[in-house]
Amino acid sequence: MCLAIPLRLVEIKEEIGIVEMGGIRRRVNLSFVENAKVGDYVIVHAGFAITIMDETEAESTIKIIEECIGEEGQ
Repeated sequence: MCLAIPLRLVEIKEEIGIVEMGGIRRRVNLSFVENAKVGDYVIVHAGFAITIMDETEAESTIKIIEECIGEEGQ
């Protein structure tokens, strides 16, 4: 099973993108997604962006994850 978290694309250099969440940045390969642009949310698996996610859905998913993490810490 895989847990996919939406990550915001903050930089693009050819087929390599930089994604960010919570101040942490990672390099990802963008060759599987067409027309990705800075500001998009992408789902990443094994170092590859595999799909672009709708911003509203991505932000909703992130909020749910943050709520679950908050409950775990209590």
